[in-house]
Amino acid sequence: MATIPFVKMNGAGNDFVVVNALETPFAPTAEQVRTIANRDTGEGCDQLIALEPSDTADVFMRVWNADGGQVETCGNALRCVGWLMIQSTGKSEVAIDTLGGPTTAWSVPGRVGSGPDGRREASDSEGSMSAAQVKVDMGPPRLDWTQVPLAEDMDTRNIELQIGPIDDPVLHTPGAVSMGNPHVVFFMDHTPNDGFVRGSGSLIEHHPLFPEGVNVGFAHVIAPDRIRLRVWERGAGLTKACGTGACAALVATARRRLTGRQATVEVDGGLLSIDWDEATDHVFMTGPVEVERTGTLAL
Repeated sequence: MATIPFVKMNGAGNDFVVVNALETPFAPTAEQVRTIANRDTGEGCDQLIALEPSDTADVFMRVWNADGGQVETCGNALRCVGWLMIQSTGKSEVAIDTLGGPTTAWSVPGRVGSGPDGRREASDSEGSMSAAQVKVDMGPPRLDWTQVPLAEDMDTRNIELQIGPIDDPVLHTPGAVSMGNPHVVFFMDHTPNDGFVRGSGSLIEHHPLFPEGVNVGFAHVIAPDRIRLRVWERGAGLTKACGTGACAALVATARRRLTGRQATVEVDGGLLSIDWDEATDHVFMTGPVEVERTGTLAL
């Protein structure tokens, strides 16, 4: 039985088991991924991450969801991997490649703020690992229906999709965006509870309109520069944070003129700062990174 060292990390509560596969290949089966991710009997995580060699970047990040399926990318994991690579290389910025495309990560000064549950975020002066803040370039949003992708031609500002009775839908005409992985964003006038997110998210995740499945966001615009977001992640379920989901929510709300191009996104695990830069069309995400523990996996 092989034993493999790992680092357990989280970005705004979205948690990962990160394995160093730069020298030793790591190719778990779907069942092994599910075993590792199981919160009752395994290490417990939303995603399993492998750091692999890259010819074009400092590292290649491979991502498996908790259900065992491999996916394109993960925004919060990019920040965690970015922090690890910055620490190990001594560089001020690092390049990370993924199946969803390349990105760049930078370490930035920590900040203090309050998350949706009122708890105080750490600052640099507190000297804790939770003070680490990392910024990543998530690239340009993919906005054409073929890029999300959708199963048919639609205006991705407000696609033809609803939840509830056809003559009295609970939610309707969400936005659709790809941030390297597919997202649909419903616009709400309140923050939904767990039961609503689970029920609606699991219903939409495998809707025929999304041939590759979809991450489902529920965005409550509090102010032009503040969004409360809850996300049902494809293959992972209800999570404390979704980095690509926060980026997709900002893009979707900005396209509907509900917000500007910069906003603080409140997720269950904390705060993410999202900036859709007009000059480059790239989306930049800044948020916290935390190391929880280290250990070994037995495969």
